[in-house]
Amino acid sequence: MSVDLTSAPLAGTAEALREGERAVTDHVEETIERIDAVDPEIRALLDEPRREDRLGAAATGLEERHPAPEDRPPLYGVPVGVKDIFHVSELPTRAGSALPRGELVGPQADVVSKLRDAGALVLGKTVTTEFAYVEPGPTRNPHDLGHTPGGSSSGSAAAVAAGLCPLALGTQTVGSTIRPAAFCGIVGFKPSFGRIGRGGLILVSESADHVGLFTQDLAGMELAASVCCADWDDHVPVERPVLGVPDDAYLDQASEAGRAGFERAVQTLADAGFEVRYESVIEDVEGVNTRHRALVTAEMALSHHEWFERHEGRYAEATAETIRDGRDTDAETLAAGRASRLRLRSRVGERLDETGVDVWVCPAAPGPAPEGIDDTGDPVMNAPWTHAGVPAVSLPAGTADGLPLGLQVVGRYGADERLLARAGRIAAALDGEGPTTDED
Repeated sequence: MSVDLTSAPLAGTAEALREGERAVTDHVEETIERIDAVDPEIRALLDEPRREDRLGAAATGLEERHPAPEDRPPLYGVPVGVKDIFHVSELPTRAGSALPRGELVGPQADVVSKLRDAGALVLGKTVTTEFAYVEPGPTRNPHDLGHTPGGSSSGSAAAVAAGLCPLALGTQTVGSTIRPAAFCGIVGFKPSFGRIGRGGLILVSESADHVGLFTQDLAGMELAASVCCADWDDHVPVERPVLGVPDDAYLDQASEAGRAGFERAVQTLADAGFEVRYESVIEDVEGVNTRHRALVTAEMALSHHEWFERHEGRYAEATAETIRDGRDTDAETLAAGRASRLRLRSRVGERLDETGVDVWVCPAAPGPAPEGIDDTGDPVMNAPWTHAGVPAVSLPAGTADGLPLGLQVVGRYGADERLLARAGRIAAALDGEGPTTDED
């Protein structure tokens, strides 16, 4: 069973609001009606008793401050879902946990402030797994309520997929943006490490946490990234890229259905005129996965040291066990994990240079969303790219067993603008817009 999915592309929504084709107050009212109709089934948003009053007042104030279209900021009136590990000035932070509310306080997240400065309205907090790690929340996949939406950014991905909001914030420590985007059939973007500021975010891992974004459309993702990422450059070439497929043990981690769907997508791209090269890039994927896991658990133990000392009994057992494992990690292993990140980052870039490949393409998840909501799925297809801190985007790429699949496109560290521009050419081909040439 699925819910009624509504088209809510960010680029078109933002333009309609800026140009006055749709009043912000009317859009907020329609959004609240949509939430009331759909969210009881998918449970993407945290309950907020006076959401309508808060949003209505914010919408009215925004219209009064910006009466003329030419003075309206880029995200004027756009409702944004905020994963509940980011602090928002007037909303509590629970982080999917049972810790006392007074423990989880802090200044508003830097990225939330950027979005608000760009005219966005905070729709509300979205459900996260406990402290953005393993313990799932109640959110369900809008495409099939019997399946997980992925995690840890479960609510953000489900809210965008269901059309509750055209933009949502997430995070990624292993695969928490790219994987749920794939499971929910939308666009997910994990920028280069550090490209979006993390002030006001409850961290899992100092060395691995990235801020991520969700939209239904790639044009909207470029708009959101231009607001959220530091020093964004809108003027980059949009040439057709040479595609590299990681031809090593990394791909063997995909399921049979996931691998078949990936090969169909690659064939579609080849038929559309893309050059595809099979090249090695992550030979020691098992070692990378092991080092990343040790790094994240050790740093989670450090991030939660004081809270865990005071409130160990309030943590879910899976989260508590992760923190205990992290406490047992020795300093040498932690240092090796941190150093490994930079080596892999260099390796990914070197292989791009050596092979003439522009972007890597690979499955965004091992396969479609697993059945049930007690497990958010395996992030194994995302871990190496997160470890390296390189930018990645998930694009909708067909289905398996009636559920969405995603194509993960990975670029060079720091070249986020070029990655999204190239992903636009790839997305157009996957959407069946025919052969593509550099003159298009």
